Amino acid sequence: MATRARRKHMRWCVQPLTPLMEGPDHLEMQDEGSKKESSWEVIREWFRIQKNIAAGSSFTMSTLVYGGTNTIPAKRQDLRLLLGVLGCPLAPIPLLVLNNPLHRRLHIKDVPIENSAAYYIIQQYLAATGCLKQQQKCTKNMYTAGVVKMICCPTEVSSGKNVRSMRGRSSGDNGCFVLWQMSPGMWSLELVVGGNKVLAGSDGKIVWRHTPWLGTHSPKGPQRPLRRIIQGLDPKSTASLFGKAQCLGEKRIGDDDCFVLKVAADRAAVMERNEGRAEVVRHVLYGYFSQKSGLLIYMEDSHLTRVLQAPPNSENDQDLDTVVYWETTIGTSIQDYRDVEGIMIAHQGRTIATVFRFGEMSMEYCRTRMEEAWRIDDVVFNVPGLSFDSFIPPADISSETIHSP
Repeated sequence: MATRARRKHMRWCVQPLTPLMEGPDHLEMQDEGSKKESSWEVIREWFRIQKNIAAGSSFTMSTLVYGGTNTIPAKRQDLRLLLGVLGCPLAPIPLLVLNNPLHRRLHIKDVPIENSAAYYIIQQYLAATGCLKQQQKCTKNMYTAGVVKMICCPTEVSSGKNVRSMRGRSSGDNGCFVLWQMSPGMWSLELVVGGNKVLAGSDGKIVWRHTPWLGTHSPKGPQRPLRRIIQGLDPKSTASLFGKAQCLGEKRIGDDDCFVLKVAADRAAVMERNEGRAEVVRHVLYGYFSQKSGLLIYMEDSHLTRVLQAPPNSENDQDLDTVVYWETTIGTSIQDYRDVEGIMIAHQGRTIATVFRFGEMSMEYCRTRMEEAWRIDDVVFNVPGLSFDSFIPPADISSETIHSP
């Protein structure tokens, strides 16, 4: 309400709009040819550049900044990594069906004590956020608008004998996002950072994403919720995600004593997400619920992928393949809960992501850190006119799903 009141007294002036990069960059297409990269290749290329810089090769910083025959400017490469990791990550597991018996009644004798303890912690969370009082109120959809600032921090590169820290090349990129959501499991995200627009969405069955450098694609595996939704924006979805969680005990986060809940993707689910030479080993999510307020104040997920990497000129000999692991850890502090029509919604937070690349036998590794500060400016429930048609995936994604075996 305070945001809307301030908006009435604002004086608006006409300002030039910065063009958005919604399609492929023609300069990059000339440099890279017609090759369509996968999301893994974008991250791998970024780390290759950092490793070459640290090694002092001819692939220098000036080559990155001013361009070459097969290079991308350094700032744009950083932005690709930021948006690829922090833009629209998904939770590790699907949401539970709302009418699951776990949400209605729990029989202590039927479940382990870790699960029963987690159930009562989630009930306390629902009560603290006001969801139990709002059970009779029909909430059809939700609109959220906010701003972000993303920063690529220094990269640590180890050659096995020494460790070098590469200074970050930019002070950060500002952006904004709009998120629409409708139950069950339908959402649409528009995120603009540094002149690049990332689109993502789900119609409840298919999850898709569009970036200027990859085009439109759909991740493999079961349909999973957007991570931004469960980090304080939709308490019901958060409770549904932790519906079958285990309580690991207690841990102190800042000044708060918290209960720690864990959910993890099962083996069959992670195998569905394998892509080419990339094999997902595990994906785990931890939620930290304050014992004092009952609210979710911190969330961390860890995603480990094993990639078979063939050395140059190996002629696809499997015996020569090397194993490289990529571990992505994303931790989010969730703050500034405010009452919005009887529901407590988090309006501010900070996310820190770490991407760690290491080998199975080698002591060499690369580690980089990214940060995102986010703030929610507006939240509206039951937006008139929002319907199922608002979440229809792009035509090429729909056709791929229909013709897939």
